[in-house]
Amino acid sequence: MVRQISTNGVSLAIEEHGPAEGPPLVLIRGQGSQMAHWPDALMDGFAQAGFRTIVFDNRDTGLSQRCPRDSSPGDPAEILRLLESGVQIPPPYTIGDMADDVIGLLDALGIQQAHFMGISMGGGILQALMLENPERVLSATLVMTACRPLADHSGTDPAAALALVRSLLSYPQTLAEYQEAQVREHALWGSPGYPMPQEDIRDMAARAYARGVDADGRNRQILAIGGAPDRRPALRDVDLPCLVLHGTDDGLIPIDLGREIAAHIPHSEFHAIDGMGHIITSALAPVIVDMVAGFVRRRAS
Repeated sequence: MVRQISTNGVSLAIEEHGPAEGPPLVLIRGQGSQMAHWPDALMDGFAQAGFRTIVFDNRDTGLSQRCPRDSSPGDPAEILRLLESGVQIPPPYTIGDMADDVIGLLDALGIQQAHFMGISMGGGILQALMLENPERVLSATLVMTACRPLADHSGTDPAAALALVRSLLSYPQTLAEYQEAQVREHALWGSPGYPMPQEDIRDMAARAYARGVDADGRNRQILAIGGAPDRRPALRDVDLPCLVLHGTDDGLIPIDLGREIAAHIPHSEFHAIDGMGHIITSALAPVIVDMVAGFVRRRAS
């Protein structure tokens, strides 16, 4: 059952699965997505493995609070106009703020420490949490993410960086348009070794759309990602059980960026997953559950 929790000055929608007495595991979504995008097979799998599995909508998505700021536009045309003019847009909030949201969520639930899994932008949020609040982290699983600034993903070419931002920006859509866009995203960035039937993609998209798909909110998250610092130097001092997972077929964040994270975190483990792209599908879920549960048993129990 979805409920609202006030944390860090915002209201977040959360949901729990699995035994209340189990070790807590918090799943952190990526940019523009919400907890409706977690496959049931993933949440059920973690619950069956004994975890008190906590999922939530990040600020600016789904049923959680919208966080506009006058100096940080959400309109995609305005964002592109400013960037093309060379204007540096201040982010409406930071990845660190979103990590503080998670800490506030733990506090509201009375949880002192938890295991965490963050994907894509959620992996950036988890890295910030690991660096600023390591005492709250039992283990960290970083999936399909990076530790360097967004602009560095395209090298040093400003035009390539702008093209990447342009490809990520969202526009207002009808339900049918959003469903088709989700189908296209699976074709571009999905997991070819673990495909998701188009009918299932459209059904998941319909559930997310009904909860609240907000183009401006999704774009504000992009600005937050764009303002994130280079975390490579700080990660060298991390002393936490850390698992890094990345797909060999990730078309959005290259696998070398995942390897780079593991190279900077002492004693971390890295696993490349053949056939995995930038989306966790129902077919891929059991693989992720087995890897995370096995890692926790070996390194953080």
